[in-house]
Amino acid sequence: MADDTDNETPETSETPEAEVTQEAPETLETPAAETPEPSETPEPSEPEASATPAVAAAPAEPEEQLSAKERRRKARSTHSGEAAPARSPEDRHAERLAKRSAKAASRRARRLQERAKRTAKRESSTAAPAQELAPVHAAVEGKRTVRQGIVVSDKADKTITVRIDFARRHRRYEKIVRSSSTLHAHDESNDAHEGDTVRVIESRPLSKNKRWKLVDVLERAR
Repeated sequence: MADDTDNETPETSETPEAEVTQEAPETLETPAAETPEPSETPEPSEPEASATPAVAAAPAEPEEQLSAKERRRKARSTHSGEAAPARSPEDRHAERLAKRSAKAASRRARRLQERAKRTAKRESSTAAPAQELAPVHAAVEGKRTVRQGIVVSDKADKTITVRIDFARRHRRYEKIVRSSSTLHAHDESNDAHEGDTVRVIESRPLSKNKRWKLVDVLERAR
């Protein structure tokens, strides 16, 4: 029995040593395997950190060059499509009122600017009056035709009928050809009578048929 106990004691004493010797290399290997991990992680972090400002700075430059319409189009294209949060009718009404007030303010500013421009233009025009342009054609009254004839009727009031006699030589046969024509003249004072020789001058239209006025009576009828 004593031999059995003696033989068991060394076994118990050897086992922990063997376990210690076997576990020791494992504990030594683990930190060696884990050590490269922290060294690898910071390396990719540096280019990522340097790339993010470049990416963020790139779209900032074209936004200044793009027009308002292109910026709105770009914003619509990048929209995620998510629905906006639900709003109450009071919020919608308040938003409409805010938009209306902003538009009214812009309209007032624009109208004031246009009114200032008009007043400045009016003042400049009054300060320096424009030079009058010379007329293209001089205001000269044309020579009115004067004819002499014999009164054939004075029955109408303030109107006389005058016969104008013409005598001209024929261009081919050289014969004197006599002709006559009648016209209506205005006689304001009913001075001329039938048979008188009068002188008339053309005037503006006085009635449907009257385009002449009595100048004077050259000879009275006997």
